[in-house]
Amino acid sequence: MGMSDTETGADVRTPEEVENAEQDVVTVTPDDERTGLANRLDAHTGDGIRHRAFTCLLFDEQGRILLAQRAARKRLWDTCWDGTVASHPVEGQSQKEATRERLEEELGISPDQYDDLEVTDRFEYKRYYMNDGVEWEVCAVLQATLTDTSIDPDPDEVGGVLWADYEDLHENPRHYRQLDLCPWFEIAMRRDFE
Repeated sequence: MGMSDTETGADVRTPEEVENAEQDVVTVTPDDERTGLANRLDAHTGDGIRHRAFTCLLFDEQGRILLAQRAARKRLWDTCWDGTVASHPVEGQSQKEATRERLEEELGISPDQYDDLEVTDRFEYKRYYMNDGVEWEVCAVLQATLTDTSIDPDPDEVGGVLWADYEDLHENPRHYRQLDLCPWFEIAMRRDFE
């Protein structure tokens, strides 16, 4: 009778890793020109593979930013606080299309709650997360203002949400030191105030 992976001590993939291994990301040059596709799990392990990503920062009409905590099930930067939503467009999908889709899936925010979604920046970065993986992305930043701030977070994706004064978050990080921020959000915020 054979032994299971757990009994033999072999690596067992988490549900998040299984999900990632079944998806591709768009590989890109530093200028965000498409070069091909890579398995999503492969792109986030070892030394990583540069790929296309986005982060979206949503604001209310008073200029507060909606932060979302990544769910504990996330393989990388689990329980860290992010801008409103971040992910990867799939082949043939624009940054705006991908952002609209993830806002609806993760936070229940529909396109009729905002009308000014725009790409405001783009940057390349590479960061390792403990011994679990890496992000090497050309990240587009999209921003919009919510005219209707009602949300319905998916607990499989979002651990928590909070509204923060964006300028205060940037200028007084010690006031928010209990929030472990995702690196791509910190970069996007810093660049926003440069």
